[in-house]
Amino acid sequence: MTAARQAYKFALNPTPVQEHALRSHAGAARFAWNWGLRKVKERYAAEREWYGAAELHKLWNAAKKADPALAWWAENSKCVYQEAFRNLDRALGDFVKSKKGQRKGKRLGFPKYKKKGKARDSFRLTGRLRCSGDSVTLPRLGTVRTHEPVGKLAAKLGDGTARILSATVSRTAQRWYVSFTVEVDRDAPGTHPRPGSAAGLDLGVKALLTGIDNQGRLIEVKGPRPLRAALRRLRRASRAHSRRQPGSTRRRKAAGRLARIHARVSSVRADALHKATTRLAARYETLVAEDLNVTGMISNKRLARAVADQGFATARRMLAYKTKRASGTLLVADRWYPSSKTCSRCGSVKAKLTLSDRVYACDVCGHAEDRDVNAARNLLSLAASGAESLNARRAAVRPGTAGHAVLKREPGTPHGDKTGTATPQGTATA
Repeated sequence: MTAARQAYKFALNPTPVQEHALRSHAGAARFAWNWGLRKVKERYAAEREWYGAAELHKLWNAAKKADPALAWWAENSKCVYQEAFRNLDRALGDFVKSKKGQRKGKRLGFPKYKKKGKARDSFRLTGRLRCSGDSVTLPRLGTVRTHEPVGKLAAKLGDGTARILSATVSRTAQRWYVSFTVEVDRDAPGTHPRPGSAAGLDLGVKALLTGIDNQGRLIEVKGPRPLRAALRRLRRASRAHSRRQPGSTRRRKAAGRLARIHARVSSVRADALHKATTRLAARYETLVAEDLNVTGMISNKRLARAVADQGFATARRMLAYKTKRASGTLLVADRWYPSSKTCSRCGSVKAKLTLSDRVYACDVCGHAEDRDVNAARNLLSLAASGAESLNARRAAVRPGTAGHAVLKREPGTPHGDKTGTATPQGTATA
């Protein structure tokens, strides 16, 4: 039995009075962020250092009692202000880490003020949080009905196998959601239900996932392409929104219609990715995927929309934690491994392969096969030799000195002596 953190998200169905209270709480969180940021800047200008979350909370407790203009603070839960200061403190810490190169991803700037109508309505609550049937109970907001039953989480809370740590309430496309961060006691299986099973997965634009398993079966997940399906409606809604007078009621309604289309696109994509990755993680002990440069692919104007519509990065992220949950392993091929250019039969590598070449034709042995299937076969061959695991301690997979391999892997995984960037058996590392 192991303890793991998991999120449970539910759509809310508040009454008009409750919706007013939700907007009030979101406004209070936005005000606390701006108030704290102003104090941080004032101190930094004078002393070249800023306040932490605890110090901001003390300053707020003193200010709200002394300033009559802040008497409205009691209309909302005190957790809203405290959590806003913690969010600001975390943002400042991430800014420093990003500036020093200690944080992965895009370079972060200094936190900015949040403006009503521009910033997302969101706030976090702690304390007495409950759920049962088709409703949730939140501090100061009372019992709020949900669009769907919450029985699965309520059952875990009832038998003591789960504990709610916090709740984040947010608004997306005129609909309110609550997301519970829950600590769940989960049975950790020692082995995967299907030991020895493996599959190589190729992420593509034509099909979301194309794979080959160790039994030679073809795996193909088309992907719904929700953005492509909704593109016409998005264009019409966007034009209608741009034609409305800024600040008018009709513009606000047009913005709501546009936001609902975007929200549906996101929901359809997430649903398809969750179903596909859950099925793959449950069926195969070892999955091999590519380390795609998604940022670089999106910079290509011809590919950007199709790549973003498939959700490559999200698929990889889901496979990483779901394989770990199922006691499996996700192996990641080196970014420069030519899976699409390599012949899965003889191992020869093409010098050039354009995106328009949908069939791989080997110039050496004459082998011809769909390029995605050929790439999946090459990735499957890495399952035997080993590749960098996303379930292990992360290590750099950049090209280095020939013959030197990355030595970070998860203890206890198969082929522990073969680490780093892997190549198919019988071939040499370039």
